[in-house]
Amino acid sequence: MPDYTQKDLPVTMHSEDLLRFDDGSTVRFDINGEGKDIMRNDDFGACCELYPGNEFIVSAGGKDFRLSTGFEDTVTVTVA
Repeated sequence: MPDYTQKDLPVTMHSEDLLRFDDGSTVRFDINGEGKDIMRNDDFGACCELYPGNEFIVSAGGKDFRLSTGFEDTVTVTVA
């Protein structure tokens, strides 16, 4: 399971990956059919279900980050 940090952005994550922001918060996802369940920190419940072609903005440390996905089993994270 690769761990990424904010300085690695932009990054394309797989479901085993974890992204740690500079403020210590994290984001990861699980695959749910075509959707991706986005989870923050140690939560097991999804804060968002992201579908291909959609975006979700996560705020961490006073900055915004864009999570986007297509039909692949990945989520791309960029600075918004």
